[in-house]
Parts: sequence; structure tokens; C-alpha cells
Amino acid sequence: MTNKLKLPKTGGELYTYSPRNAITFPIPENKSFEKRIAFSAAHVVADPFAGTDPLNNSKVDWESTLQYRHYLWSQGLGVAEAMDTAQRGMGLSWEQAKELISKSVTEAKSVGGRIACGAGTDHLHAGPGIQLDDVLNAYSEQCEFVESQGGQIILMASRALAACAQTPEDYEKVYGMILDKVSQPVILHWLGDMFDPALKGYWGYEDIDKAMEVCLRVIKENKDKVDGIKISLLDDQREIQMRRLLPEDVKMYTGDDFNYPDLILGDEQGYSHALLGVFDAIAPAASAALLALDNNDIKSYQTALERTVPLSRHIFQTPTYAYKTGVVFMAYLNGHQPHFRMVGGAESWRSIIHLSDLFVLADEAGLLGDPELATERMRLVLKQAGIE
Repeated sequence: MTNKLKLPKTGGELYTYSPRNAITFPIPENKSFEKRIAFSAAHVVADPFAGTDPLNNSKVDWESTLQYRHYLWSQGLGVAEAMDTAQRGMGLSWEQAKELISKSVTEAKSVGGRIACGAGTDHLHAGPGIQLDDVLNAYSEQCEFVESQGGQIILMASRALAACAQTPEDYEKVYGMILDKVSQPVILHWLGDMFDPALKGYWGYEDIDKAMEVCLRVIKENKDKVDGIKISLLDDQREIQMRRLLPEDVKMYTGDDFNYPDLILGDEQGYSHALLGVFDAIAPAASAALLALDNNDIKSYQTALERTVPLSRHIFQTPTYAYKTGVVFMAYLNGHQPHFRMVGGAESWRSIIHLSDLFVLADEAGLLGDPELATERMRLVLKQAGIE
């Protein structure tokens, strides 16, 4: 079968494209890195044979989902489990997330893989009548579960807290009480409203400078219980600004899927570790870059990551929350799962034009591990759109 494809442009015009040869990326022998901590927020795979309503009752394909976590660990990456990449609050329920966390922590222990798990309030409906005590109890329930399973907590932003908090002090109160209860330092997560519109005005302010002041107060007042913070604002200068204001032992984990190469590399005043959704899609290149950084080979680090940036910016284009579709499509193209079906039917969140452009950008980044397989699978998706 020819590797040539007919791909569509906006407006319906077709053009011929032939993928290049894949790049062979080195894999770290020690399955970890010395200079940076690197987590990949991992996606979940839906079970296409469950026979349930995908909008309201999607089932998880556990075999494929857990296999992908083993793949990430094999690349030296840690797994950030049950985060927004796994569609928390966008198709994946808390009951499903509990099972996911339990299974993944068990798998991590079996191979010595690093894992941290999202704890939030997504089982609490963020409607009228919600009180701060309800948010506190919901956070407590999820944090206690993650710790009971042996996972590190990633304290996720709360839609319910954003809905009921009246002042910045309400945020400080809730976070202070939760951090007082946890037994091990957590990773905080400040998720911008471009990822989740319900989080607009988080920390009590829409003004980012004022919001950052509140977040920093929470960290400084509870620094013994804070391992670090992941900020996902897609603003590299804000991240650098905050990174320089953190207490000495508190880490910055970049969640910036636009500017990660420079943020991880850092400057004379510091650097960011990584907790990125895009690492799910670009794992081999991310691993090769971090290995090069360990070896002080800055040129190879920059080459490996910078060629992935156009792909990442494409995957995370507006509406940003739909990035999950591109991440899962990459796993499908590369043979990590046998189908392109997502929790909540989210495979429909991106157009055939978007997916076709993603295919080209992935190929240009050397991230189609088996171009022949990827071409065959892309051809199947194109046929569904009426392109022969």
C-alpha cells in the first residue's frame, strides 16, 4: 500500500502528502532523569465495545489505558494520573477516576514508575447552594483516597470552589485546611480558564497579578506541605515571574504546552520541572531531550524539543480544552491503542482538517514511529470523512 495520502485543506481542496522516515530517539537506561522531574499527564482509552452511551456512561478500556502508562514509564517519564488530560470533569467521573488511580498506582509500584494523582472536587456539583464546607469535604475525600492508595497528591483546581468562593480569603481558608490535613507534600495545580472556563477568576481575581499574590500566600504559609506548583496559563513570562517568587524548596512544574522548551531549560535564576499534557503525545522526543540535558548537550535538547512545538501549539489551539482529542489521536496513529474512541465521544471535538494538519506536524517532528501504520490509520479516518 502506498504511503501517499490525499489530505484536505480548509475549503475542501485536497493535496498529496507522503510521510517521511521516523526519527529514532534514544531511551534512558535508568528510566529517569537527573536534572529535571518530568511527568506526563496521561490520557484514558475508551472501550468501544461497552455498548453504553458514550456521552453519559463511557467505559474505560483498562488494558490499553494501563499499557500506555507502562509506555510512558519506559520512556523515563512519570505519570500524572487522573488529570484533565484523562478528561476529569469532561467525561471521566470520580468513581472511574478512583479505579484509574488505584490500578495505575499498583502498576507504577510493579515497575518502580513515578506517579502522582489528581485530587479535586469533581464529584461535587458546582451549582447554587454549594458552601465552602462542601468543597472542603469533597477535597478531603479525594485527598484521603489518593494517599490511601500510596499516590502523591496533585491538588487540582476546583470548579465548585470557583463557584462559591466570595473572596480571596475563601481560597486561602480552603487550601490552608486541606494542606494541613495531608500527610505528604502535594503539587498544586493552577489551571487557567483557557483550559476550563469554569475556573475564570480563580484565587479570587481575574487579574493574574493579584491572583498570583493569593496563590503565593497559600504556598508560603504552607510551604512544608507543598512540593511544587504546576501552572497552566500558557504565559511563559508569568511562569518565570512566579518561579522566581517561590520559596526555595518549592518547585515550579511547567504546564505551558506552548513554551516548554525554554521554561524547562531555564535561565540564570532557575528552571521549571515538567508536568505536561503534551508529553503524552511527544514522549520519545521529550525523553531524548531530557536525556540530552542530563548530558549537558544543550543543542540536542533544543533540537529534540523545538521541532515538537508547532505540533503542540496545534494540538492546544483554541478551544484549548479539546487538546485531548489530538493527544489520543497521536496514540492511535502510533499504534498504542487499536481505535480512536474517547470518553464522552470526544474524538469528535476536532475537525478532519485539524487531524490532517496534526498528522503532517507529527511527521515533521519525527513522531510517527511507524509511518506506514500511521498512514494506514490516517487513511481510515479520512474515509470516514468521505475522502478516498
